[in-house]
Amino acid sequence: MDAVTAEKTHVDAPLIQGNPTFHDVSEKISSLIEGKTPPLWFIAIGLSSSIVLLLLGSVGYLLWEGLGIWGLQNPNGWGWAIVNFVFWVGIGHAGTLISAILFLLRQKWRTSINRFAEAMTLFAVICAGLFPAIHVGRIWLIYWIFPYPTQYLSMWPNFRSPLLWDAFAVGTYFTVSCLFWYVGLIPDLATLRDRATTKIRKVLFGIFALGWRGGNKQWKHYELAYLLLAGLSTPLVLSVHSIVSTDFAVSIIPGWHTTIFPPYFVAGAIFSGFAMVMTLGIITRKIFGLEDYITIRHLENMNKIMLLTGMMVGYAYGCEFFIAWYSGNEFERFAFINRAFGPYWWAYWSMISCNVLVPQLFWFKKLRRSIPVMFVASIFINIGMWFERFVIVITSLSRDFLPSSWDYYRPTIFDVTTFIGTFGLFLTLFLLFVRFLPVIAMAEVKGVLPQADPHHHDTH
Repeated sequence: MDAVTAEKTHVDAPLIQGNPTFHDVSEKISSLIEGKTPPLWFIAIGLSSSIVLLLLGSVGYLLWEGLGIWGLQNPNGWGWAIVNFVFWVGIGHAGTLISAILFLLRQKWRTSINRFAEAMTLFAVICAGLFPAIHVGRIWLIYWIFPYPTQYLSMWPNFRSPLLWDAFAVGTYFTVSCLFWYVGLIPDLATLRDRATTKIRKVLFGIFALGWRGGNKQWKHYELAYLLLAGLSTPLVLSVHSIVSTDFAVSIIPGWHTTIFPPYFVAGAIFSGFAMVMTLGIITRKIFGLEDYITIRHLENMNKIMLLTGMMVGYAYGCEFFIAWYSGNEFERFAFINRAFGPYWWAYWSMISCNVLVPQLFWFKKLRRSIPVMFVASIFINIGMWFERFVIVITSLSRDFLPSSWDYYRPTIFDVTTFIGTFGLFLTLFLLFVRFLPVIAMAEVKGVLPQADPHHHDTH
């Protein structure tokens, strides 16, 4: 078999392995919810919940004592909170990309991974929204950032404030993503309603299924609604992280004041988001035995996207240095030399190693299709993307225009516990999702089976 024939066979191979029927798909995915809760799930939810308690304790002490418990100082007034905010917003990008853009491009391989990628988006945005809220200091006045006529206050929203832009961007992103995720769930919730063996499950699934019966007119309206939401979500992939990057770009700080930030941040967000989907996808398919539904082909396609976006991020790193040199601006030049060779050199080269060098492994098909390699690589990529946000925020602020105010930023234990606590919150929400809702979109998976083709003839 020559290379062309082999590649054609690979492309034409069924997306779902094991030749399941429609009934088999419903049985397999529904059994994850209807079956007995595995002991491993209780251990995992116990550990993640205990980390959430760490988050609650850290935030509670912050509200009691104030921002002084963090490592904030002059000139580093942003600290880890904004680093973590940008990191978590980026994690949520893959869900919208897989759901909306790949749907509009009619990429059928998205069907096995879009459900938990969409859920991951919602949980990541929840974690992201926490940081600006507690970073403002007077959290009880956080409602000042929302754009509504404040005739009861002596002030109006400041539309030049990045906080207000973030409220617009993140609020819209979360709302549309939530609607998109819920609309996709409706047919599967109806399946679970019809299979329910207890009264409470039947009532709850019946309420959230919105009277779905699977009639022709319902499917027509459902597909139109899904298409409209995909169209609404697609600009959000570009707009949300563009707005977050504009928080930096509109400043006069060397290292931030650059027009490359919006496309650079969007590519980096998709890069880190797919890495998180990869990490969770590999664990989920192994624990729940979903190897026939989330196949090597799905994982390989995600690796290709990570390779592409990783190259885009690496190109942006090079462009930043070139523009700093070409501009002739001594402050810009100093900012980037300081990033690479200054006191935070270790963070910069960690970022380069994880984000530029690690994805190059995916040029090789054997490594691109190796589960251990892609799992370790996805973890390193997210470590690298956190370091990218650290480098942008911390190194640029630590060396401002006044050498007398220069200082070395050191996080405190409360910075660390707050960040670790958000991972506990993220994992707790994800574990609850995989236990009580279908982790794979049954209706969409059935749509890509060979039997869904009206011209399909079963050979058995």
